[in-house]
Amino acid sequence: MLLITPDLGRIGQMSCNPAIGGIAKGVVAREVDALGGVMGRATDAARIHFRMLNRSKGPAVWGPRAQCDRTLYALAVRRVLEELPTLELFQDMVSDLVLGGDRIAGVRTRTGLEFRASSVVITTGTFLRGRIHVGLGDGVEGGRAGEEASVALACALEGRELEVARFKTGTPPRIDGRSVDYGRVKEQPSEPGGVRFSAYVREQYPGERSCWITWTGDELRDIVQENLERSARFGGAIAGRGPRYCPSIEDKVVRFPDARGHQVFLEPEGLDTTELYVNGLSTSLPPEVQLRFLRTVPGLERVRMTRSGYAIEYDYFLPHQLRHTLEVKSIEGLFFAGQINGTTGYEEAAGQGLIAGANAGLAALGKAPLVLERDQAYIGVLIDDLVTKGVDEPYRLFTSRAEFRLLLRQDNALSRLGPVARERGLLAPGQTRVLEERLETEARLLEWFRSTRLRPEQVNDALVEAGSSPVRTTARAVDLLRRPKVTSKMLIQAAGASFVEVGWEDALLAVEVDLKYRGYVQRERDRAAALRARAEFRIPQDLVYQDLLTLSHEAREKLGQVRPLTLAQASRVSGVSPADLQNLVLEIRKQGGVPSRRFTGNMTVKQHGGTSSHVSRET
Repeated sequence: MLLITPDLGRIGQMSCNPAIGGIAKGVVAREVDALGGVMGRATDAARIHFRMLNRSKGPAVWGPRAQCDRTLYALAVRRVLEELPTLELFQDMVSDLVLGGDRIAGVRTRTGLEFRASSVVITTGTFLRGRIHVGLGDGVEGGRAGEEASVALACALEGRELEVARFKTGTPPRIDGRSVDYGRVKEQPSEPGGVRFSAYVREQYPGERSCWITWTGDELRDIVQENLERSARFGGAIAGRGPRYCPSIEDKVVRFPDARGHQVFLEPEGLDTTELYVNGLSTSLPPEVQLRFLRTVPGLERVRMTRSGYAIEYDYFLPHQLRHTLEVKSIEGLFFAGQINGTTGYEEAAGQGLIAGANAGLAALGKAPLVLERDQAYIGVLIDDLVTKGVDEPYRLFTSRAEFRLLLRQDNALSRLGPVARERGLLAPGQTRVLEERLETEARLLEWFRSTRLRPEQVNDALVEAGSSPVRTTARAVDLLRRPKVTSKMLIQAAGASFVEVGWEDALLAVEVDLKYRGYVQRERDRAAALRARAEFRIPQDLVYQDLLTLSHEAREKLGQVRPLTLAQASRVSGVSPADLQNLVLEIRKQGGVPSRRFTGNMTVKQHGGTSSHVSRET
């Protein structure tokens, strides 16, 4: 197994904000870890600030988020990769594909080297024909500040008749923390404790730093409005569409002209630097304008800018050209992952990278592919959205994109996906051992709550303190746990019980949520089972949709483009109505298509609304 990257010294580099996690994204980071990925360990080894987002809401939408030391994160990624005995690293720029007919045979680098492989994963980040913009003008070629773009590979891929388009993203300026007036900004200290992103290895936290909050005002808005024509985005230098949910300050000022201000987070870049990341002020305005508007922000009146923000425009390939394995439909053995598929964010890229890498390896070994369903993982939601719905802006995960949020929680990522990873051979022996211990601990905790009975004298004081009514007779712990404000730890302490297993508190949270919300969890499981029943109606892949005149013209066009595998996937394709789905079933049966299992349900189908590296798997 070989990883080729333009600069071995930049493996694991965090191109934008040095933070992992957040709403939905934190769940993905833990899912990547559960499946054997590197992200969780690197995050824990570099974590200098932690918060659990959405804690005031239900556990289905909790999102762990860690601010990382940028340097330590990259070092941790490199260290973990070099622990893998079957992985080789090589520095070069991939410039072309080697094909044998309509399947991959390897890659070629710009130095003329050729690496033969039956499976190849391309993960290009923003490097594909990347162009950096600060102010007006043509910009400069680059995949990231100080690094050259990947132009030859972009041309080679486009030459394979793959549909390509352009997106843009950007970064804010960085500032010298020594020039900040901390008396005028609000401190946001790190939460004590907090969950670990890795369930398999307990890395040592390096230290803690606070973040700070401030706000923009009218003066900043006026400066941005006066200089909009000097912005690459609004001055016409950039044509690609940017992420709607991570807008530049220019976008914010234009889209929300009456807003009194916008929140700004000052976030540390690391333990051994005073540099701060100014989250919320992404921009492509000229550097002198950036410094002017920075100095209008409370606390930044005398700030020194260490790096100017910039926008970057890059190529991506429309993801309807992929299978759910992330294999390119037209080139067997070639897989795409990350921003090349139209996504944004470290976590989305990591989830795709893991699935693409796993399927590349499984294909090389002649084994069945790994596809995660929408009720199994946020990663499954992400990939299904990309393949069936496509993208018209950089894709970002939110909890609202998932139908089964109560099943897809950050606390149960290991019990959900660890067994899948073990079954498909994705875990090392040490990880398998930790997984089995964790599952045994969860089983033991479940049995304790179901079998333990607590007497009034044991539990009443704790119940009253929690604002719950006392009991008059012995009660089961599981029944008491379902009361509002009653916690699992409270009941364990009242019973005088103790658990000594490593990581038992992490297991306890998953058990508590499953027991406390048992009815809701079961309802989601039933809905997921119904969806899976629809998914068993297979759609022939040689179906000529343009001949199916009972379907609308839009449905024929979209289904022919996406070519869904199942009826459930077809139901999520934009522009396909319930009537189209009914007619599709009738057409398949009329043509003699035999689904894997006869569909007998009714048709009331609901519509559902970077590091740069080139990886090849050698056999």
